[in-house]
Amino acid sequence: MTTAHTIDLAVRRLLVAAGEAPSVLNTQPWRFKVGHGDVIELLADWDRWLPVSDPRGRSLHVSCGAALFNLRVASQAAGRRPAVRLLPTPQEAPDLLATVRFDARCASTAEAREMYGLIPYRRTNRTPFDERLIPAPVLSEMRTAASLEQVRLILLDRRSAADMLDYAAIAQDELARDDDYLAELAAWTTGQGVPAHVHGPQAVGDVDPVRDFGRRDGSMHFERHPQLAVLATGTDEPMDWLRAGQALQRVLLVAAKHGVSASFLNQPLDLRDMRRHRDPHHRRGHPQMIMRLGYGLVVPRAPRRPMTELLAEHS
Repeated sequence: MTTAHTIDLAVRRLLVAAGEAPSVLNTQPWRFKVGHGDVIELLADWDRWLPVSDPRGRSLHVSCGAALFNLRVASQAAGRRPAVRLLPTPQEAPDLLATVRFDARCASTAEAREMYGLIPYRRTNRTPFDERLIPAPVLSEMRTAASLEQVRLILLDRRSAADMLDYAAIAQDELARDDDYLAELAAWTTGQGVPAHVHGPQAVGDVDPVRDFGRRDGSMHFERHPQLAVLATGTDEPMDWLRAGQALQRVLLVAAKHGVSASFLNQPLDLRDMRRHRDPHHRRGHPQMIMRLGYGLVVPRAPRRPMTELLAEHS
């Protein structure tokens, strides 16, 4: 049986890095099995699933994909090449989202070490950003990062961003009338998940580019023209969701390298999932994350699960 006390330091570092990933409402819905032969299994932790706002488990898979990417980066930084299989046995073991086998040693690259070093500094930033535009070369590097994971990062122009803010506001108003949704949101924003110290302020004025957690700790004006982007996949299945999560974290680490902050406006996607609607085929893909990007102040991080909770027992 593998426990937090019996795993070695190298594996512990991998799991700590994986556990730093972003997740929907900071649910951190993952667990890991450490097996023989240098294998780590990534499992869905359905006890931390949001059944009201995420009935398909899409956001859970995206979250776990982000943890998987951190696991990959940490292993590469340590000089181990990860061989990843997504959804290896979907019928027999639907909770098993990926296996990572560390078969070979490889040279630790400067890029992997840099990305690994950035993992603790990536934070979801729900405070106002300033009005600086993100330079074109940085945006290009972020698009390339998504494409490496077979995902598109679509940068919205000012008009499209304004339309997206309207969609988010409409979705927020509708979600605010759903008692089950509000109860689920409250359960994950009053202590566990997203505690008050990372909520950020209420938005005042015409622009509201942050999710409403019922904050009552002050209000501020946000940037007049939020810079928004959408992560989109070619199809809309669990494999795509895991790829979207890996792309998300790769993009966020590239952003962190350049001092770019991010938060999320996924209310339209939550409402779509709650209605069990499926997007029609679109040449630009199926949206999996709506991101707000910009330059903000340093913010505290949300709490992380302890190692003892991350490990699933393995005989």
